[in-house]
Parts: sequence; structure tokens; C-alpha cells
Amino acid sequence: MDNLTIKEGFVGQRMIVLPKAVKKKADGNPISRSFYVTDIGYYPRAENHFRERQNGANEYVFIYCTEGVGWLELNGQYRKIHTNQFFMMPKGETHRYGASKDNPWSIYWMHFEGTMAKDLFARYKMNISPNDIIPFENERIELFDQMYKIFQSNYIESSLEYVNILSLNFIGAFIYGEIHRSTDAHARDNLVDAIIGYLTDNLDKSFTSQDIADAFNYSTSYLFSLFKKRTGYAIIHFFNLKKTQKACEYLKYTDMSVKEISFSMGFQDPLYFSRLFKKNMGMSPRAYKNSQRF
Repeated sequence: MDNLTIKEGFVGQRMIVLPKAVKKKADGNPISRSFYVTDIGYYPRAENHFRERQNGANEYVFIYCTEGVGWLELNGQYRKIHTNQFFMMPKGETHRYGASKDNPWSIYWMHFEGTMAKDLFARYKMNISPNDIIPFENERIELFDQMYKIFQSNYIESSLEYVNILSLNFIGAFIYGEIHRSTDAHARDNLVDAIIGYLTDNLDKSFTSQDIADAFNYSTSYLFSLFKKRTGYAIIHFFNLKKTQKACEYLKYTDMSVKEISFSMGFQDPLYFSRLFKKNMGMSPRAYKNSQRF
């Protein structure tokens, strides 16, 4: 028995159930057969969401809660599912799950199969405890959206191979969370360090946030969030602070005029440069130069 209750659907819901022929194609593909998705979707604020499978599902099930609360009952064991938690269920085992009545969850979910699915689930059981919290990362959602768009667009064999590799990477980041977070944090630190180095090497230039995002092939919103979290400053603010620091060196150790320093720091308007310098240093460039004479 497979009971499903969804009251008039959910506003903004997305769901794809892959045709039987596509599943068969993935199962017979030498690349995809180790891991392939059979169903995928997103339910936002899923009021009255309820699913019961007395004979279990035909595939393994993955559910990730990004807001609200839900619950899971698997083989008679009940637990609540909170924001930033996920769970997986093996195929063929009795289960029920649903959204909280007071604070219904929003969930990203998928069903998957493949020759490695059983061992992947076993690793999940070893690595993840029921109370584990998975820090929210916008990159996860962007990856899910990319997967969804590919599944929605075509069933070309190479596309299916690629999207199933992406899907394995998506789930793997949850199952191997500690490893993923440690290596990902290192990569993010390296990225911020690279940006700082890039800015420091180009103090004579004028950049916008978009220029920097283009140089590193990331979105401006992602870089803004990452950079500010690491340094405490927006990228352009940080860039201007570095320019101000360099200007202080010129004022202290050279005879360059304020106008010359302004141009050398990539500012075409010396008055704007002077205002920015005063904002950062609490005094005008000329006053700062005079203060360094003694």
C-alpha cells in the first residue's frame, strides 16, 4: 500500500518522475548504472504532506529539509526532522513521513537506484546520526537546480550520464559531510586568498564587483557573501582599504602629490580619492602627510 496526501499540491512545487524507458536506459548504461535518479523534486512549505508505504519504496529515498519541521517513522521508529537535516530510506522497508501541521517543512528529494546504492546507504548509516545538522549552503541548491533542469530538458544518453554523476556528487556531499565541509572550507579559503592577492596586485586599477566575479568565474552574490564572511568587508570596500594603505606609504615615503597618488591608485577624481581617504583614515591625505614629518 502506498498512500499519499497532498492537499491541492504546493505552491512552487517541482517534480519529475522519469519514464520507465529512461530508467531502463540508465540501468543499462555502463556509467550510470552504478547510480541513477528515478524521481526528483522540491516541495516548498508542504502543508498536509504525508506519505505512507507499507511495503517500502521501490528505490532508495533521499529527503533534505531546508526549512520547517517534518517527521519520519521507519520500521516503527519515530523521529522529528528539523531544518538543515536530511535522511535516507532503504527500498523495501515500511515507512511513513510527513510535514508538521504547525510548521510544514520545505524539502528537496530524490529517489535513486544503481549497483552502488546499497553500499552508499550503508555508508550513510555509518556516517550520519539522527541529530546531525547539515549547514545550509546555497551551492547545494544551485547544484540541485542544475540537475533538475537537465532532467527536465532531455534524455540524451550523455546528458543522463552527466546529470547522474552530478546527483551522486550531490548526495555524496551529505553522506560524507565532514570530509566535504573540510575540503570545501579549504577551497573557499584559497579562493578568498586568491582574490586578496589579485586585489593587492592591482591597486592601480579600478574594478567593480562584476569585474572581480568575472575574473574568478563566480557569481557576484556568491563572492560577496563568501568574502564578507571571511574578511568582514565587501570586496570593493576591502579593495579601497588596501588602496588607502598603499596611499599612506606614498604619502609617508615619497614626494608624490595627492593628485599623483590618486591616479596611481586608479582614481581619476582626486577629490573623490581625498574624501575616501579621509573616510578611512579620519584625516585628509595632506593632513596625514604633515603628521608623518615628525
